[in-house]
Amino acid sequence: MDTLSYKTKSASKHSVQHSWYIIDATDLVVGRMCTRVASILRGKHRPDYTPHVDCGDYVVVINADKVRFTGNKLNDKKYITYSGYPGGQRSKTPKQLLQSKPHAVVENAVRGMLPKNKLGRAMFKKLFVYAGDEHPHKAQKPQTLEIN
Repeated sequence: MDTLSYKTKSASKHSVQHSWYIIDATDLVVGRMCTRVASILRGKHRPDYTPHVDCGDYVVVINADKVRFTGNKLNDKKYITYSGYPGGQRSKTPKQLLQSKPHAVVENAVRGMLPKNKLGRAMFKKLFVYAGDEHPHKAQKPQTLEIN
């Protein structure tokens, strides 16, 4: 009798081949784009996705200064930081943050969608965000990824 054994292949950090993707963020809604970016960083788009292994791909986001917010979030949303000292709480709106550090808007959104542990921090290191359309990752030959 011939028995077939079907075993699910679990990816390991040595067996994973990482790809590079580039996303043009011009006129894309921040939250919708960042959910797709976080999914790619985690590796959920791959058939060999394994939750406990960093099997995601590298993502380069260009034109982060041209992202879009829906509704009144550009003026009403607050990014709050706290230094730990009395009176050390600071807040900025997305409009102010886009003027000073446009890459921080995308980075904060993606960081909040990744796991809060060592694996999530390793995944976040594979994200590269640039305000303009120039980036130093041309040697990696990133594939263009369209997000609707």
